[in-house]
Amino acid sequence: MHKIYENVSLGEDVKIGEYCVIGMPPSGSSDGELALRIGDNAIIRPLSVIYSGSEIGDNFQTGTHVYVREGNKIGDNVKIGSGAKIEHGHTIGNNVSIHTACILGEFSTIEDNAWIGPDTIFLNDLHPPCAHHRDGKPCVGAPIIRRNAKIGARCTILPGVEIGENSLIAAGSLVTKNVPQNCVVMGSPAKVVKKIEELKCIQGYFKRPYEWEDEQN
Repeated sequence: MHKIYENVSLGEDVKIGEYCVIGMPPSGSSDGELALRIGDNAIIRPLSVIYSGSEIGDNFQTGTHVYVREGNKIGDNVKIGSGAKIEHGHTIGNNVSIHTACILGEFSTIEDNAWIGPDTIFLNDLHPPCAHHRDGKPCVGAPIIRRNAKIGARCTILPGVEIGENSLIAAGSLVTKNVPQNCVVMGSPAKVVKKIEELKCIQGYFKRPYEWEDEQN
């Protein structure tokens, strides 16, 4: 059993698990006031809640207990892991993976092919609880994750930080400033330790990690 509110448009072959809530009106809105659009072939697993006021592309998948708030624009082939919470106002590209228990604060940008590891947190308020931010006017903005960037498990990304294209953030890092493209950073605070092309495949399966992406770039 699940609940679908008014003004929800579902594409073909959408599968919705038990106890999901689809098109829930955000605070201050009535049933059907804001539209929710979900494309073809979505799999929305049990106990997930997706608010109205978002646009979601084809082949969308959630784990269980996922929350997606209003005002999100989500591309095709996006996967959101169990227990993740996606606050409002994000722009998420195609082929993005957001893994288990991530918490993404409002208004971040995540470009195509980005990979966000489990338990990662995006912050967007520099001095919480800032009254200016509460009025919907963030002073420094949310994180920006560029194309092909990868963020390891249990990272924290501070407000206004931009993660460069093809970069890799090591697990457990606290990212306090912009990360150049094609770099590996780690630590708390995170610092650049090498270039992506300097990485080694310790098992010897590849000349280097991510060489399989060269043809895609």
